[in-house]
Amino acid sequence: MPSLDALRRVIRRIESARPPRPAPRAVEEVLGGEVLETDAGAVLAVHHDVSLTARYGPAAIGDAACIEPAKLALLAPAAGDRLDARRLLFIDTETTGLAGGTGTYAFLVGVARIDGERLRLTQLFMRDLDEEPALIAALAPWLEDASGIVTFNGGGFDVPLLETRFVLQRRRWPAAIPHVDLMRPARRLWSESLEDCRLATLEQRVLGVARERDVPGSLIPSLYFDFLRRRTAAPLRDVLAHNRHDVLALVGLLGWMSRALDGTVRLRAEDHAGLGRLWERADVERACVSYETALAEGLDGALAHGVRLRLARWEKRRARWAAARSLWERAALPRPASGGTTAFDPRPWEELAKFHEHRARDLATARSIVTRALDLAAEAGASERIVEAFSYRLARLDRRLALR
Repeated sequence: MPSLDALRRVIRRIESARPPRPAPRAVEEVLGGEVLETDAGAVLAVHHDVSLTARYGPAAIGDAACIEPAKLALLAPAAGDRLDARRLLFIDTETTGLAGGTGTYAFLVGVARIDGERLRLTQLFMRDLDEEPALIAALAPWLEDASGIVTFNGGGFDVPLLETRFVLQRRRWPAAIPHVDLMRPARRLWSESLEDCRLATLEQRVLGVARERDVPGSLIPSLYFDFLRRRTAAPLRDVLAHNRHDVLALVGLLGWMSRALDGTVRLRAEDHAGLGRLWERADVERACVSYETALAEGLDGALAHGVRLRLARWEKRRARWAAARSLWERAALPRPASGGTTAFDPRPWEELAKFHEHRARDLATARSIVTRALDLAAEAGASERIVEAFSYRLARLDRRLALR
């Protein structure tokens, strides 16, 4: 049996025959950028300059800087109406998870703002978790110089997370900074016409931008943890590209909204309908014009039905009874539903019954409308509550007609 010393000699001979593994390339060499020194240490900063005339979808990058303060307030009422669009800071984060709380790090923060005739986009990257103090220190001046921040779902994730990270690093998050969360106006614009309102969906369906080789957001935390274990930075190129496109999508989406509110971008009928819902907050006349334009340009199906009811509601409030009645009558026409059945919406029938009973003083017509509504409700299998409401109305009309 070989001795322990003999075994050690064999092991040393094998190890000396194996070529040494080359050390991984430095992260800054692979990803580019510079090592930025702060008062809290060093962090990697990757810079990109984009011309304001460059396009991201149908809008130019510079269109985001042209939105008027009042229209910014329409997108984000809580942000106020005095924001300087040229000093807005666009922010997107990549994190170690979606749970939030003290255990979730923002290891990559992409920020962008208008700087002269260019968009200055910088990505702050933590090469290790102990670089968080430096990342927070590097991010703080960007926030101090901003008139407001622009995010997508930042109110529900990015901002609370960054605020937590600032507090943990004993720095003050600027709580009073105005916040334009584009997800909220996006939902008013497209929640009824698109399958979802994720940023990636809007980028493709509204801006017409299709990314190549985009890494799914769900894989990004695991790619970062792999980097921390193996120190191989090449896969992170796709992570930084993903983050960079997210920031540019924010700029492009705000630019699209700016042009849409100004009427200087080509819109689909569905977009006009969404603009109507957006304008309802501030300018009913413009909202109604948007709804009318959507219908005139061929909006159909359930979207058109909803638009007619919204438009009729505003016509009723403004006592434009003829226009409201016409819209209710159109909305009451049979519409196909799933399974070959006919859709039944009680709202236009109820409004028509009330109009003929209380405005036109035509009880017989009101009764015929309610009777027809009950027949359609029975055919469509409407809820008991709906049937009871129409039955109650019919009984009241019968009592009033009997007194004549």
